[in-house]
Amino acid sequence: PTQGLGQSWPNARDVSLNPHYHAYRFLSHGITYIQINDSVGNTIGAVADAGGQFIVLPIGHEESVATPQEAATTSNVAAPAGASSVVYNDGSSTVTATPMTDGTTTLIVSMDSICTDPAACGSHSP
Repeated sequence: PTQGLGQSWPNARDVSLNPHYHAYRFLSHGITYIQINDSVGNTIGAVADAGGQFIVLPIGHEESVATPQEAATTSNVAAPAGASSVVYNDGSSTVTATPMTDGTTTLIVSMDSICTDPAACGSHSP
């Protein structure tokens, strides 16, 4: 189930909520892996979720990924260049993406309460 993790176009369903990004979800041994790619397939970042304990994976630009347990370590020079948008939501965790002035994208992973809005917790495929 983790086949393709870290690849530009993994053999997994795109579950992104935003047409400007691709989100892939992998499951293995009770761990959920979430990978976010940009619109052309470059991996921005990925995390492993073990029951709300998130670990940033060394894939993409790991310094640009923040979790409830760990802040992003990006440059203090960059500022948001646009609004944040939700890229992924599975009802228990959400990933938002924020384009930055230095050309990078910051990903923020957060834990959610139970999602009750099917439109917000849905998915799309390209």
